[in-house]
Amino acid sequence: MDTISTLYNSLEQANHWDKTITLKRMEYLTLAHTIDTNIYYIETGSVKISIYLQDQEHIIRFGYRHNFIAALDSFITNKPTEFHIQALKKTTIKVIKKEHYLQFIRSNAVHQILWDTLLEGLILQQLEREKDLLIKSPAERYMRVLQRSPRLFQEIPNKYIASYLGMSAETLSRLKKS
Repeated sequence: MDTISTLYNSLEQANHWDKTITLKRMEYLTLAHTIDTNIYYIETGSVKISIYLQDQEHIIRFGYRHNFIAALDSFITNKPTEFHIQALKKTTIKVIKKEHYLQFIRSNAVHQILWDTLLEGLILQQLEREKDLLIKSPAERYMRVLQRSPRLFQEIPNKYIASYLGMSAETLSRLKKS
């Protein structure tokens, strides 16, 4: 069983979730400039995590079924996040407050190891993402992400993937056909 499934099952068995919410398509879970220290688990649906710079949206991450997500900057600092988290389709999410999550993690060495492993994976994913952004060729960026995250192309609409990859939807469409 992978880290995410093991952590989720441990939270589920301990009945630690604070609530379950359902977001409509395009509804925001988190808005920039708000404090959001919750951890979320996506049961169904998908979300995008983005930042607006100079009135332009930049998608930095996606979350889909069986993923944990958070406004990690706010979770860590207890300060307002710079990011928006928005549902791309109807999405059902389990919510656990930071204080409850930290109690759970600290209650058991195995839970702490799972959390550490999850964070290490996230750091490595971010490093890969940074490498992707340095690659000038749209074709190379597309191939790297396709090889690393084939599920992304099944779960997320092309226009959002194109934005994530820093290319037009038309360019992505051409690359997918070639």
